[in-house]
Amino acid sequence: MLDAPQRTAAADLLWRAERDRAPVDPLTPAFPGIDVVDAYEIQLSNIRRRLESPGVRVRGHKVGLSSEVMQRMMGVDEPDYGHLLSDMVLPEDTPVEAGRYCAPRIEVEIGYVLGESLPGEDCTEKDVLAATEYVVASLELIDSRIADWRIGLTDTIADNASSAGVVLGERRVAPGDLDLADIGAVLFRGGEEIARGRTSAVLGDPTVAVAWLARKVAAFGVRLEAGHVILPGSCTAAVDARPGDEFRAEFEGLGDVSVRFV
Repeated sequence: MLDAPQRTAAADLLWRAERDRAPVDPLTPAFPGIDVVDAYEIQLSNIRRRLESPGVRVRGHKVGLSSEVMQRMMGVDEPDYGHLLSDMVLPEDTPVEAGRYCAPRIEVEIGYVLGESLPGEDCTEKDVLAATEYVVASLELIDSRIADWRIGLTDTIADNASSAGVVLGERRVAPGDLDLADIGAVLFRGGEEIARGRTSAVLGDPTVAVAWLARKVAAFGVRLEAGHVILPGSCTAAVDARPGDEFRAEFEGLGDVSVRFV
């Protein structure tokens, strides 16, 4: 475990990396002994700093490492999470400047928009479905402030779970109108299909991931509130995004969502 000055130093390192778009080496060699608790505290430190900017607020959260493959890769048995801030919600009709990021990638997932706040440590999947006002198609923009995506568990947690932004589709669907555990999605770059998957890849059911998140953040005094957008995890592999790329994801029963990089 790190002491307070070490946590501050690690947070400063990631802050500068994001600000200057200059990725840094993984944290573990520079901060031996860093653990998951340290990593979440480092993440929260930089989130608090970003919330000092006028008009910026917490808009929601994202779940990472929600597939068995990613968990095995990281040697963990549960997901992680990061914050979504209001300036990270990107309009679908506005091109995204790839140069604002270090190494951007796109992930395909459904988004849960809460109409009511979720309970904390006792939250169940039933609670999630009752509190969700609607679900939407979404494309999550992820980025790593760690060079070459050479991330371990503590790196990605400290780096806000590699979160960078989200684009939400226009169509809104009540959660009871779809089988949220079995929605197919196809990702296109231009007119070429490059990935496909089903929401069952997210812990068997993405609603499970949202309930896990509500219980997890409660330990840090955080609550998933009405109006928040919750991203439960991707149903496809992440895809690199470069200037000139135009992505479109089509979801069964949810319509589509697109983003263009310049």
